[in-house]
Amino acid sequence: MSEDYYKILGVSRDASEIDIKKAFRRLAHQHHPDKGGDEKMFHKINEAYQVLSNKKKRKQYDQFGGAFEGMGQGGFPGGNAGFDFGSFRQEAQNAGRASNFDNLGDIFEEFFGAGMGRRKDDIRRGDDIQIDTEVDLKDVLSSQKREFSIYKYEVCSRCNGTGAEPGVKIKQCPTCRGEGQVQQMKKTIFGTITHSTVCPACGGEGKIPEKVCNVCKGDGRVKKDEKIAVVIPAGIDSGQVLKIKGAGDAGKKNGPAGDLYLRVFVKKHPIFERKVDDLYTTTQIQFSDAVLGGEIEIPSLENNKEIFLKVPAGTISGKMFRISNKGIPRFSSYGMGDLYVKVKVNTPKRLTKKQKNLLKELRKEGL
Repeated sequence: MSEDYYKILGVSRDASEIDIKKAFRRLAHQHHPDKGGDEKMFHKINEAYQVLSNKKKRKQYDQFGGAFEGMGQGGFPGGNAGFDFGSFRQEAQNAGRASNFDNLGDIFEEFFGAGMGRRKDDIRRGDDIQIDTEVDLKDVLSSQKREFSIYKYEVCSRCNGTGAEPGVKIKQCPTCRGEGQVQQMKKTIFGTITHSTVCPACGGEGKIPEKVCNVCKGDGRVKKDEKIAVVIPAGIDSGQVLKIKGAGDAGKKNGPAGDLYLRVFVKKHPIFERKVDDLYTTTQIQFSDAVLGGEIEIPSLENNKEIFLKVPAGTISGKMFRISNKGIPRFSSYGMGDLYVKVKVNTPKRLTKKQKNLLKELRKEGL
């Protein structure tokens, strides 16, 4: 069955058009592949929005669910345009067959989804792999090369991915007789449906070896540890996902490899708070600096890099200062964010006798 479009967008079933649009824009920005987002999730979000933003499609989706999405206008994938599901459903209920609708999703999934029109490359393609990693906040100031050890499918070195024992003959597949496809029939409430699907015996090749590889047992791949180096770009934010194409599981019998998705989490820093590309911190200043002004040193994410802030005379506690280009590198464009420093006037809890006397004199002067 299709996923719940409302859950994908994170909205309630009675959400307004404005709420749906806002949710779509926020999620599309977060998961856009060009910004390191999850491509699969981005397509799901777009698919959900295309249905829920259209009044007619949304009404149809609410009534029939994902199995019927789009079919009221376009008919079956085979071309029965104009099929009225509303009338059909009513007729089926009148005939005492309403319970058949419980399995409609499975029927469409089998005959118009997973089985129909699948290419042999889809069958042989390796799985995608997702791994997580943590980095320190200071690490995002520049690109970092990280190495990961992953236990995954790799091309079998004995048969070079063919699945056949070296030197054996390749013969015609007896199941599909060399066609690479087989016919399947099933009786449904629509009648008997026949469709073609990739041959399960040969995986759509139309041929099989007389003897399969002794190492991979005909799969063309084996599992082993592999070290993969990934460059984590400067400016990456917590939760972003990097896609490394072709670095997932090797495909069956030299089929396309899956992709590797690296999800990056940035650790919280004890001094700095990150907001997109900007950094925020708080530092204390002496009472004399607040009154008379001065130059103070503030903490920096960069090692051995000093940052000085000029505090003007008469600065009040809580004042926020901005230092340009001292934040985080922008992930998807050039330039740097800014550093925002909030100053707090330090009130000492203990004073020397001399300090007390000086403050008493200042008090007499109206300070």
